[in-house]
Amino acid sequence: MDAILNYLNMDGYAAWVWPAYGLATVALVGILVQTRRTLKTREREFETLKSSRRGGQA
Repeated sequence: MDAILNYLNMDGYAAWVWPAYGLATVALVGILVQTRRTLKTREREFETLKSSRRGGQA
């Protein structure tokens, strides 16, 4: 059990390491959410353009 606690303490750097991991995780999740929203928006725009082009040529 002491080995796990020593690892989690990171030789005294835990106060810097764990918040850095947390901030990185929050940033990556935010980027993922923004990317997925943008993708869905672009897919809807693409479908609109595609359907309007088909309608203009028919």
